[in-house]
Amino acid sequence: MNVKTKLSDCLRPLLLGAALLAATAQADVRPLDRVVAIVDNDVVMQSQLDARLREVQQTIGKRGGALPPEHVLSQQVLERLIIENIQLQIGDRSGIRITDEELNQAMGTIAQRNGMSLEQFRQALARDGLSYADARDQVRREMIISRVRQRRVAERIQVTDQEVQNFLASDLGKMQLSEEFRLANILIPVSEGASSSEIQAADRQARELYQQLQQGADFAQLAISRSASETALEGGEMGWRKAGQLPPPFDSMVSALSPGEVTEPLRTPGGFIILKLLEKRGGDTQVRDEVHVRHILIKPSEIRSAEETRRLVERLYQRIVAGEDFAELAKSYSEDPGSALNGGDLNWIDPNALVPEFRQVMSETASGELSKPFQTQFGWHVLQVMGRRATDSSAQFREQQAANLLRNRKYDEELQAWLRQIRDEAYVETKL
Repeated sequence: MNVKTKLSDCLRPLLLGAALLAATAQADVRPLDRVVAIVDNDVVMQSQLDARLREVQQTIGKRGGALPPEHVLSQQVLERLIIENIQLQIGDRSGIRITDEELNQAMGTIAQRNGMSLEQFRQALARDGLSYADARDQVRREMIISRVRQRRVAERIQVTDQEVQNFLASDLGKMQLSEEFRLANILIPVSEGASSSEIQAADRQARELYQQLQQGADFAQLAISRSASETALEGGEMGWRKAGQLPPPFDSMVSALSPGEVTEPLRTPGGFIILKLLEKRGGDTQVRDEVHVRHILIKPSEIRSAEETRRLVERLYQRIVAGEDFAELAKSYSEDPGSALNGGDLNWIDPNALVPEFRQVMSETASGELSKPFQTQFGWHVLQVMGRRATDSSAQFREQQAANLLRNRKYDEELQAWLRQIRDEAYVETKL
């Protein structure tokens, strides 16, 4: 879980608290609740706003940052809730549903990434004043939003082989593939069709913020109180990016920065953006271990029980040990459609592309040797390791990096434009 998601990455790595920053859907309801925003066919309630506001204040406090005035923070939090609400309504109209199985898996992943069991995760949530049911509901919402974006934004983005090659051949591409940057941003928005005076006002506001930053103002606090970026409530934190992902001329500007420095505000389709470089790191030659392996897969079915499947693969194992040809048996019996016709040959493969059980048995089997039958989620296998090698995959890796950079660059631009579009098109009436 590049596709951009708050759970990721398929889910991106999360810190406890940050992962559940927005756990508000069924938060404690005040005896007298009220509507604070009407959003198309739905509403945002005061109880939701209060609960989200408390979570944001706690998170900022844990980072040691200074809190902006509550009325300023309330407006920022309400705007975030409105944007989320619009996306959830789009998801509902599109028929996007998250099954309990998918949700359970996501909760387990979050717990695991925080080094906890699911029960320890429940207890940690309780200590932070969050119920497990609220956490599940918020994770479900985040997953729906991620899928909405995947459908509406990511699927429209195409990167051609020629674009990749052009990027790799450029001086910028050669430079950017060796460095990576951790960034934060502040966005002063400009609506589509804004008048000249509105654009000038946004420009003045961005330059005023830039001057404050040059005089030592706290970037994260300004982002929380003034930015319209989706990462505003995280202090503008964007995570790690290649400069090649950024629209020109930010790519070259960021490359020239030292950690802690900021760019001057520049106009983008969504408004005026200021970037801060938090960290930078370089890239090395990519050497990948590969294994040449072949296997036979036998699956249980309606007419063959799990025990009968195990006995069949045991018989095939004994026939190979007795001298029968592995490839011929694979062609006759294997139920892996991708390799059976090739005698079970998976060719040279990166072990990380395989399920853990298969990878484990393969790692314990010497070159030229046959494994004993073993089980994975796909059925029963017997495998033979044909050889091992270390491959310099730097060229392939750079091509993949370049494609990801170009795709993410287009995604970031398209996402901000799309969020602004759905916000402008939605009927929103605030009642703060």
